[in-house]
Amino acid sequence: MSFLEVVVIMSLLKVSSKSNPNSVAGAIAGVVREKGVAEVQSIGAGALNQAIKAVAIARGFLAPLGIELVCIPAFSEITVGGEERTAIKLIIEPKRTI
Repeated sequence: MSFLEVVVIMSLLKVSSKSNPNSVAGAIAGVVREKGVAEVQSIGAGALNQAIKAVAIARGFLAPLGIELVCIPAFSEITVGGEERTAIKLIIEPKRTI
């Protein structure tokens, strides 16, 4: 598989340090609208920075539609090139009222 800045697998978006935050934000907004929840995975500080910026931008896309986003961070162990790596996964979903 060739390098892609953002890969959509189910509702998992893989973000790199070179990903365009506006493009990722559009993908987040689309997945949240269609599936109700999006997961963003990043490895490294640069990738996490782009992911967080994308969440903030996606919030701006969805707020006018009455959708407020909640972002839940979590660690995820993944295998890259035969090596175990720790990724940070952001689970993004609409805010639920109690």
